[in-house]
Amino acid sequence: MLHGSLLNLPSQAKASARQSLDWAGRFQSLALQTTDPRLRAYYAAGMVSGQTPLGQAPLMAMDVETTGLNPTRDGIVSIGILPMTLHRIEASRAKHWIVQPHVPMADASIALHGITHSQVADAPKLIDILAPLLEAIAGHVLVVHCRAIERSFLNNALTRMINEPIEMPMIDTMELEARLYRNQPMPSWWDRWFHNKTVEPVSIRLADSRARYGLPFYKPHHAVTDALATAELLQAQVAHRFSANSALDDFWR
Repeated sequence: MLHGSLLNLPSQAKASARQSLDWAGRFQSLALQTTDPRLRAYYAAGMVSGQTPLGQAPLMAMDVETTGLNPTRDGIVSIGILPMTLHRIEASRAKHWIVQPHVPMADASIALHGITHSQVADAPKLIDILAPLLEAIAGHVLVVHCRAIERSFLNNALTRMINEPIEMPMIDTMELEARLYRNQPMPSWWDRWFHNKTVEPVSIRLADSRARYGLPFYKPHHAVTDALATAELLQAQVAHRFSANSALDDFWR
C-alpha cells in the first residue's frame, strides 16, 4: 500500500469514532437495492452482527496496491487477501491478483510495488476478477491498514466500472494506533515555555506500528505481504491493548 501524505487520514477516522453502522441490516437492504449480480451475491451472503465478539468474527486481511495516492486519479494494480482469526492466519489460502490499472503506471509507483508494465499488460482488468474477489471476501470483515485507501479506491473503481459503489465493513489497524498515539494530551503551556517540552507525532505507518509490538520487518508494497503484516498487527494490538471479547462495533466502520 502507498501511504505517504495520507498518514493524516486517521483524523477523519477520529471524527467518526464510535459511530458504528448496523452492517448486518445494511447488507440486507443493499442486497435488495443493487442491480449488479456480483454485488448482490456479496451483500446476500450477509454480515455478522456488530455485537459479535471480535474473537469470533470472520476476518479477512486485505491490501490494495495502487498507481498513486489519489483515488480519483490513480488506479489499482494489485489486491491481496488472506483469511485470519485473532489466533491464526491462513496464509495457505491467500489470494493475489495483479490487474491492469485504468491509468498508466508512473516510474515511481513501479519502483515501489515492483509490478512492471509487462505484468499489467498480460493481467486481467479489475472487472474480470470482480466476481472471484467478491466471492472470496463475502461474509468477512475486512482488516486493513488505512481504511481510507482501500475503501476509496475500491469504491471509485466499482462506480467507474459498474456504476455502483460498494459498501464493506473494515477494521483499520492504523486507526486503532491513532486512538492511542494521536489522542495524547499536549504539554501545558508552562512545560512548553519553561521546560521546552514538545510532543513529537508518533508514526502510525504499518512498519513503525509493527515495530512497537516487536513484530518483524517485511519488505513493503506487495499486496499479500502487506495483508499478512496487517493481520499480524491486529493480532498484536488486540493481545496488548484490547479484548477479543469486545464487540465488533468497537472496531469496525
